[in-house]
Amino acid sequence: MESKFTKEIVDDLADKLLIGLTPEENKMVLDEFDIIDEQINIINDIPGIDKVEPMTHTLDDFEYELREDIVEESVPIDDLLSNCDNVSGREVEVPKVVG
Repeated sequence: MESKFTKEIVDDLADKLLIGLTPEENKMVLDEFDIIDEQINIINDIPGIDKVEPMTHTLDDFEYELREDIVEESVPIDDLLSNCDNVSGREVEVPKVVG
């Protein structure tokens, strides 16, 4: 079986996440992706898996009560921005934290 994942895909994802990968790390990620893909294929081959309803909780006896969704008045944006030191239009300016 040929992998759906390539070195280029992993490098592109790593760049988007702002992490650099060595060739060894890239190979490790590719190997992990292949293992995950194999496991997903095994699960997909289970007879009747398409008829199983997704779970919302891991416990059958989990009880929850949803609160009523009540619309409330919110604070005007100008009042909120008046508490900020650096504002550009309707946005808060923050210090750059990533390279």
